[in-house]
Amino acid sequence: MPAFGVKTNERPGTRAEARYVRMSAYKAREVLDLIRNKEVQQADEILQFAERDAAIVIRKCLASAMANAENNDGIDATELYVSACFADEGPTLKRWRPRARGRATRIRKRTCHITIIVSRLSEEQLERRRRAESASPAAAGRGRRRAQAVSETRRQRVAKSRARDAAVADEHDHDHEHDDEEVTTDEVESPEIQAEADAEATDTDTTDAEATDAEAVDAEATDTEPTDAEEEEK
Repeated sequence: MPAFGVKTNERPGTRAEARYVRMSAYKAREVLDLIRNKEVQQADEILQFAERDAAIVIRKCLASAMANAENNDGIDATELYVSACFADEGPTLKRWRPRARGRATRIRKRTCHITIIVSRLSEEQLERRRRAESASPAAAGRGRRRAQAVSETRRQRVAKSRARDAAVADEHDHDHEHDDEEVTTDEVESPEIQAEADAEATDTDTTDAEATDAEAVDAEATDTEPTDAEEEEK
């Protein structure tokens, strides 16, 4: 056995590798230092909000390691922590850039191999965490599996979306039914409305004729009455 214990790449646990990642090992190591010896839930949160492009690839590698431990080794994902993580240098791609005086400068496109190893927490650590969760009601919900929480959230979102679509479809059909009812009502009531309009027109014509006759009678009466001058001559 080596003097300093087990080598990093020989530590027990479930591992996942991302090979030939198109970034330098230095950039990946800066992010890996943030999640080393962290619980997988906490490590995933750190990677989710890390403002580095390397965090995207490392988070996918961490999710793969969790899935391997859960499916292949039968370990609960909530009992895992990042026991080791490292980045090795991969092959470097050589390219050339033209410079002044007909010269050329080499461009080195670095690659790396990222490895993440997750292991199960010890019984003492699990017992300590259970006591902390039981003592703090606010932290009691942290023991749920992240995958189940995500799937439940997605299930609720899909159910709400389907209910909203069904409500919109029902409202659309209801509007079409009202349109049919309005068209039918207009077709039924149109003869009655026409009859009322005809009756009103007839009454108006009758009223106008009576008014005209009354004016003619008044005019005749006015012509028949003698004037004051005619009476004096008589």
